[in-house]
Amino acid sequence: MDIDMNEGKERIGPMFKGRHVLITGGTGFLGKALIEKLLRCCSEIGQIYLLVRAKKGKAPRQRLEDIFSNPLFETVKGMRGLDALLNQCTVIAGDVTEPELAISPEDRRLITENVSIIYHCAATIRFDETLKKAVMLNTRGTKLMIELAKQCTKLEMFGYVSTSYCHLNEKLLLEKPYAPPADPHKVIKAVEWLEESVVDGMTKKILGDCPNTYAYTKALAEALVVESMDEIPAVIFRPSIVIPTWREPIPGWTDNINGPVGLLIGAGKGVIRSMYCNSTGYGDYLPVDFAVSAMCVCTWNYVGNKDHARNIFHLVSSAEIKVSWEGIIERGKWIVSNKIPLNGVLWYPGGSMKRTRWEHNLAAFFFHWIPAFLIDCLLYCFGYKPILWRIHQRIAKGFEVFEYYANNQWDFDNATILYLRTLINEEEKVKFKIDAGGVEIQEYFENCIKAARWYILKETDDTIPAAKRHMRVMWWVDKICKTLIYGGLLYYIGKAFYSVLFGSVV
Repeated sequence: MDIDMNEGKERIGPMFKGRHVLITGGTGFLGKALIEKLLRCCSEIGQIYLLVRAKKGKAPRQRLEDIFSNPLFETVKGMRGLDALLNQCTVIAGDVTEPELAISPEDRRLITENVSIIYHCAATIRFDETLKKAVMLNTRGTKLMIELAKQCTKLEMFGYVSTSYCHLNEKLLLEKPYAPPADPHKVIKAVEWLEESVVDGMTKKILGDCPNTYAYTKALAEALVVESMDEIPAVIFRPSIVIPTWREPIPGWTDNINGPVGLLIGAGKGVIRSMYCNSTGYGDYLPVDFAVSAMCVCTWNYVGNKDHARNIFHLVSSAEIKVSWEGIIERGKWIVSNKIPLNGVLWYPGGSMKRTRWEHNLAAFFFHWIPAFLIDCLLYCFGYKPILWRIHQRIAKGFEVFEYYANNQWDFDNATILYLRTLINEEEKVKFKIDAGGVEIQEYFENCIKAARWYILKETDDTIPAAKRHMRVMWWVDKICKTLIYGGLLYYIGKAFYSVLFGSVV
């Protein structure tokens, strides 16, 4: 292994110089962050090819402009200009769910003759996705990408983005291959042949102990990548729960409400009042800027240093920072109640986590379903479209998946990342941050809520004063209602008690 230990120079960005990269899933959360990182910190990179599903009526350049219109790219556009970014990126029309990836012969030749690094990020991350769709995208799509990689004459690395949560029968996950839950080739053939309705009917039996189609199909895909390691230079990235950026290029940036952000928004709006969850348990979260920095550092070590002995990487954080589920919710409730309130709060943030399912179901009945029904009735009477019942149906469906992860615990070994930290110099540690130094949890969650206000809820800063006034009103409404409810209960309990003791005297 040839390692340049020149402490005075940054080596990771220059390693990408002139190398052409293919990225799938570039329109997704992690994919966009990876593109932005490469353009901003590895500006001498060759061409970046983006495999994107074709959209009628939109030219490739327009698809690129749609990606670069995201606020995430404002910093790099200011540094380099939009035209430079557009010239460095090329959209390849294709679809990982289709035979031959639906790539034209000309585009396939362009890829196979030029690309040396592939990042396969495309996946459905819906835990409730139908098994047929999940297999076709997550598993067969990976198989087709591996076949494409085998045709690339200059290939130096095929990087598959998996998840650290796909071998859930193990409580301590190591950076090594694990046996898949089934033969991926047989599963692909079966799913290709059977109708979706038939697969749906067999899904529970096929999954077995696996809680959802996402974990199942990602584990199958990993097996395909491991199988290919004898033929191509392949690596597996296992990020944990990827969450909004810590700092770069925008603190708290996200483009979705998956994971903790959804919980913060739901609790902050006063909609989520109860969760069935082990409150002292914790999940493993990784800010997306840490994830893409780690991918760049791992690529540098594998390609630049030719360290092929290390080819499975856990991109995780819980070994250094553990934030309980309760800690997330309590921090979120405090921030939206006292510092950064959200608009249109339905009730003052409150509620709690329940340790048993029956407690949660009881609380949900009184604090989720009954208010949803009453509020929707009022909306209907005033001529508005009822929405809260439908929202709670979606929340309840999401909780079905979340409960499995919230009430189980996994830990992850990340020895390779710890080793890579010893190889990078001080400049690289800043530019490609892969350690927890300087991370302030409270500040991070405040930035997440600020960014969610701007980019997800479209709530501007000038609405904060009105939101604070509304929050104070809701605090009084909450206290008054609780006083009336508890007072009424005490009155009737007292009346019944009095009747039992003195009724016979009368």
